[in-house]
Amino acid sequence: MPRSLDELLDLLDLEQIEDNLFRGRQPETRLQRVFGGQVAGQALVAASRTVEPGRAVHSLHAYFLLPGDTNVPIVYDVERLRDGRSFSTRRTVARQHGRTIFYMSASFHVSEAGFDHQDVAPDVPAPDVCPTLGEVLEKISGRPSDTWAEEWAALDVRYAGDSRRGGTPDDPDHPARARVWFRAAGRLPDDPVLHRCVLAYASDLTLLGVTLVPHDTYIGARGLQTASLDHAIWFHRPFRADEWLLYDQISPSASDARGLATGRLFTTDGSLVASVVQEGLIRPRLDGAG
Repeated sequence: MPRSLDELLDLLDLEQIEDNLFRGRQPETRLQRVFGGQVAGQALVAASRTVEPGRAVHSLHAYFLLPGDTNVPIVYDVERLRDGRSFSTRRTVARQHGRTIFYMSASFHVSEAGFDHQDVAPDVPAPDVCPTLGEVLEKISGRPSDTWAEEWAALDVRYAGDSRRGGTPDDPDHPARARVWFRAAGRLPDDPVLHRCVLAYASDLTLLGVTLVPHDTYIGARGLQTASLDHAIWFHRPFRADEWLLYDQISPSASDARGLATGRLFTTDGSLVASVVQEGLIRPRLDGAG
């Protein structure tokens, strides 16, 4: 994963190698497979570059099919499915070694006036009084916070609490809840497309972890195999990814070695800007291997 915001911006600046065909570079990383948020963010960049200006992505639906190789660039092939008066639809396939590793459909929409309502943002501690995610994971895992933080140094992530360790109100209806604040670790250019792509990148960082909150374990724990299986995002309102966003995450169900998680993203003034849903593999390994 990128270890600075500049490196993240480089990752999201794809090389165009042919019409509708793009290539994404890889960062230095200790991970054994490509971070899912990187593939989603790069795929959204590729799709966005084939859409006329004035049409913003409002939804994407993706499947992670194979682990990505961190040593090989990823090629993104965009298919222009539809360009209507108000909507454009794109399908993006990510490939390595001649195989499809990721598949995404995305829909883009011109801005229109219409009805407007939203959920109310939860009341949570401000980001500047919350510990970093690395500090929280150090307490849980025993691994130094620096080893966690260096892999996501492109983001500033603060932990606002969860339903097991405290920080969220008691809610018997939702035994698996976690909340984090995040933002890009520096100022981004004003391009709204880039801000949506950074949100797509960040949305995969903590969401699957909420499925493990009631079970006293975490992503990266020994004896646990985890992987994102699919991912969907709906973009509701304008935002900046370099300003604090509250990620309110709930897991309504875990069963059959899979966990389902949902997330709502709010600005500090309470605007609901995006909703996310993900299912992931959370498989306990009977042999105890990491």
